[in-house]
Amino acid sequence: MMNHETMTATILTAKNEKGYTWEQLAESIGMSPVWTASCCYGMNTMLEDQAKGLCKTLNLGDDVAQTLQSCPHKHWDNAVPTDPLIYRIYEACMIYGDSVKDIIHEKFGDGIMSAIDYKMHVDRVEDPKGDRVVITMDGKFLPFKRW
Repeated sequence: MMNHETMTATILTAKNEKGYTWEQLAESIGMSPVWTASCCYGMNTMLEDQAKGLCKTLNLGDDVAQTLQSCPHKHWDNAVPTDPLIYRIYEACMIYGDSVKDIIHEKFGDGIMSAIDYKMHVDRVEDPKGDRVVITMDGKFLPFKRW
């Protein structure tokens, strides 16, 4: 089985050569674009039919499908992201994180938002002053247990 880095490079090369968007690839397996891309970047795991469906669409081999089904090692090498777009998302979390945390605690109590029972959508909203990026994070609330 190939490693996740090689899998990602293989998928991105095929995606770009064939001119697919994440929307199109996600539609081909019946999943969301954000989740599909996260699997291709090695951050989540596909079921067998999803992995094989994606590989069929991109004309990729069983080695890629097997790696898409393997549990990833989620690690981040940089303490602060250096890609400008990812940095801005990180910056927004740093600026508004404590405020969002307080509001979540006020509304739900002591706990966290799941990134496992989770959905995310990225949308474009036209605006005369410049189109807007709308990121919706939808995670189940998980209260901390007392024992």
